Amino acid sequence: MSSNVSNYAIDVVNLSKRFGDGLAVNSISFQVMRGEFFGFLGPNGAGKTTTINLLTGLARPDEGRIYIGGVDCTHNPKAAQHLIGIVPDESNLYPELTGLDNLLFCAALYGMPKSEREQKAIELLDKFSLSSFAARKFAAYSKGMKRKLTIAAGIIHNPAILFLDEPTTGIDVASARQIRQLIADLHDRGTTIFITTHYIEEAERLCERIAFIVNGSIVRVDHIQDLLQPEQALHVILLTVVNAMPNLGEQLSAAFPQFDLKTLSTDQIQVQSNRQIHLFPLIKFLEEHGVEVIEARRKRTSLEDVFVKVTGIELDAMRKEKQKSGAS
Repeated sequence: MSSNVSNYAIDVVNLSKRFGDGLAVNSISFQVMRGEFFGFLGPNGAGKTTTINLLTGLARPDEGRIYIGGVDCTHNPKAAQHLIGIVPDESNLYPELTGLDNLLFCAALYGMPKSEREQKAIELLDKFSLSSFAARKFAAYSKGMKRKLTIAAGIIHNPAILFLDEPTTGIDVASARQIRQLIADLHDRGTTIFITTHYIEEAERLCERIAFIVNGSIVRVDHIQDLLQPEQALHVILLTVVNAMPNLGEQLSAAFPQFDLKTLSTDQIQVQSNRQIHLFPLIKFLEEHGVEVIEARRKRTSLEDVFVKVTGIELDAMRKEKQKSGAS
């Protein structure tokens, strides 16, 4: 058993999972402290869902060990079932049952006493603004309503650890905002949260610590602030221009070698330096070459910037994934 395993809600040691000839999860190790909000961040196909399936007993590992709440679940996933709640990326509720009946059924599966089931179900329907839809069949729910009821089903037994796989993918903005708040409230009450997402700004907003996973391997695990701090020491300015010539980036780099200059598009230039950036010489140079600067603004370093730097995956690829998923 891992040292200090009792301090961990989740302890993963050299975990691997193969599908055919491919390694979906490649010897990953990490720990999640009790009461922590932990994010598992990466693009689609990186291994996020496979990892969460391994941790929740929906898949069996080929190698490695899994401890949940100090319990060795490697070969007996049900050993810690009473400790965890699961919100899968696709709802596992029954379309022919009503919202209330789905919650009552899940409560029974978790072994809740019959006397407590209905009271807790009604309480959650109210909390998730679904009371007026309690008697409606789940199949008739909107995407946002389905997601909220799925989360309600996952927490009806008050689990110590909640696993959420892409909880806000493909739903409307208002529902996504409400779900984030509900998850944050659960964490404030002491629930350990393990969330997978490819929405980088969502992870930055919610999580205390994150792991970056790419092609089945973890490339970095750290606290949000520790990831951002080195980047925040940099000065970054975005210039929006018109009438830019094709080789503008090369000319700027030659004229201002002290800056790290990058042409982001035909009308946008990024200027980066570890020292204060004085705009006047830059703007003067551009105007002398017939380029008009219509906006200059300072850029706040985000987790997206860190993700690109650590993984080498450009943000455009991530944004295309968001568009495919239908999320706003």
